Amino acid sequence: MTLIADSLPRPLGGSLVWRVGGLDAAELAELPRLELGARNLADLELIATGVYSPLTGFMGEADYLGVIERMRLASGVPWSVPITLGVNREDARRYRGRVALTRAGEIVGVLDVREQYSARKSVEAREVYRTQDEAHPGVAALYAQGDVNLAGDVTLLRLDRGPFPSHHHTPRETRDAFAARGWRTVVAFQTRNPIHRAHEYLHKVALEQVDGLFLHPLVGETKSDDVPARVRMKAYEALLEHYYPGTRTLLSVYPAAMRYAGPREAVLHALSRRNYGVTHFIVGRDHAGVGNYYGTYDAQEIFSAFSREELDVEILKFEHTFYCRKCTQLVSPRTCPHDHGHHLVLSGTKVRELLRSGASLPSEFTRPEVAEVLRAAYTEK
Repeated sequence: MTLIADSLPRPLGGSLVWRVGGLDAAELAELPRLELGARNLADLELIATGVYSPLTGFMGEADYLGVIERMRLASGVPWSVPITLGVNREDARRYRGRVALTRAGEIVGVLDVREQYSARKSVEAREVYRTQDEAHPGVAALYAQGDVNLAGDVTLLRLDRGPFPSHHHTPRETRDAFAARGWRTVVAFQTRNPIHRAHEYLHKVALEQVDGLFLHPLVGETKSDDVPARVRMKAYEALLEHYYPGTRTLLSVYPAAMRYAGPREAVLHALSRRNYGVTHFIVGRDHAGVGNYYGTYDAQEIFSAFSREELDVEILKFEHTFYCRKCTQLVSPRTCPHDHGHHLVLSGTKVRELLRSGASLPSEFTRPEVAEVLRAAYTEK
């Protein structure tokens, strides 16, 4: 098992961060308190459990600027999206030394503040999100944060595995699971959308090349019109029960919030999955995109900014996949000679319209078991 574990990529920075527990409740009660939003709470867990290794806390100014300008931490380690904690300027003076982090008034962790600095929001929006348009959900969330970033190491009071406890695994646990299954090569797939046949096609093409498939849907905060995580997870479970080899598949949740940062977020997703222990990562069309802010394959092209050695995870790039009525199978522009009139392509908006109307989704688009999960979720409303 040790030899198999050694075949998995090393975590960024060389070792997995673990900053959970070991806090004294009596001491915490006397600390100044800082309430976290959903995204910051997710970031706290991801830092503390090693998903964001080598980060041990919210970024200081040197790392922040390095990520914005060069997609590198100050140490030179690749990183693509700032992980920061912003507060209002007038409140910043309250937060010196150790601060209790709360959610809904309950203490969930601590931050040892070592630095405060001004956020460069307009530059961050332009470089990370490629737009300063406040209609972009990620930019809107950025501008809503305070103007002063607090930096320092964090500690999570305890790990809350949330609504999917049986599927909520830390990087330590996934690495152990991969080794126990004898997987030397593992491909990860990320989505915030319901599973459909085109996704299944990508999974199974990739699974022909590696030992194991790590299905890792994002279950943190998303846009209000995205399909809820509980529905998406139920759809995955239905699909896995009938159409995937159980010995070669692991379903787990990725407890991050969506930033909708397109190409930059694709890199963050790949680096995070490296820390979970994967060797390959699927990037399809418009990964982590929203609206028309990014080109169809910008999220694939951005990886050329990094060497294979520093990424230490192989990026599997797939073109848009769809069902062709003429070919009578799932295809891509690389394999199908027929024009668009023969292609079944349903946008997320169209899928939601069909579901709200009570109509059935075509079996060529998604498996009947998944369609039933989605239909039931929408007709319950």
